Amino acid sequence: MTDGARVEAAPRLAQWRVDALPCYTYRKSLPFRIGLWNWYLSVERNNKQTCVKLFAENSNSTKNGPSAPIASFVTKLLISLPPNQQTIVHPGIFDKQLKHDGFVWAIDSTVTGRFVIEIEFLDLKVTDPSGGEPASIWASHQIKHSSDNIALSALSRMLHEDILTDITINAADGSVRAHRAILASRSPVFRSMFSHDLREKELSTVDISDMSLEACHAFLHYIYGDLRSEEFLANRLALLRAADKYDMADLKEACHESLLEDIDTGNVLERLQTAHLYRLPRLKGGCLRFLVDFRKVYEMHDDINVFLQTAERDLVAEVFHGVLAAWNGR
Repeated sequence: MTDGARVEAAPRLAQWRVDALPCYTYRKSLPFRIGLWNWYLSVERNNKQTCVKLFAENSNSTKNGPSAPIASFVTKLLISLPPNQQTIVHPGIFDKQLKHDGFVWAIDSTVTGRFVIEIEFLDLKVTDPSGGEPASIWASHQIKHSSDNIALSALSRMLHEDILTDITINAADGSVRAHRAILASRSPVFRSMFSHDLREKELSTVDISDMSLEACHAFLHYIYGDLRSEEFLANRLALLRAADKYDMADLKEACHESLLEDIDTGNVLERLQTAHLYRLPRLKGGCLRFLVDFRKVYEMHDDINVFLQTAERDLVAEVFHGVLAAWNGR
């Protein structure tokens, strides 16, 4: 494509200068960036109308891309040049979500000679994933992103620098200081502990004797928004136990998803028992499929024998039923 397809863009304004457009001709611009999206303009002329179209690049093509924009803008067609310039103005678009079809303006006249298509964006909004009101990217998006990062950094400093801590957590092999209010905000169990006249409130201590200090640090890092991925992977089972014990559904689901991703012959039986204990149906189904559908149960004689002797009877029965069903379906 040539320079004639390039759109001049400022933070809220775009102009596309189009040379003479013969009848029954279609042209499309190069992409231009405004806000969070790449945009395109196109123009098409027949013997009765000139059609202008504005659309954003498909937002669903990438998993983490922004949702379709909710746009407010004014469109103008500037025909000829000053002082004889003629301007055709669209009445305006307000809070329209521009999905695949975009915005189309059909002008009931043919345009000859050079002209300029001008888009002035009044606002661009994104939908709230939690179902709230759409938010302007210019009024709040950058502020919210910056505010979130600063808040998480401050929480991390409060933990790591022991700033005004007021509770001691005793793990199996050491202790660490934390903040009651933050623990209570993340877990209804902690909130109940600190709201009633219990030992933890009176002594300002919480005993987590079934968790190592390393795992306890990982648990607190998750609560304070500072957990690194390698720390999470190294402590998934301990974090799952803590999530179940302290009623933290978000952490439990994160562990559930992660444990599904790397099932192998070395961990499948442990994962199966973990899934059974903590009521994780997708993990249990994944382990049973690995053992039965992929016939790994026949390759793990020694491990299976230990499993049959130590696992809960109803879980052993589930494995047997799965093997029998697979055998009968052959």
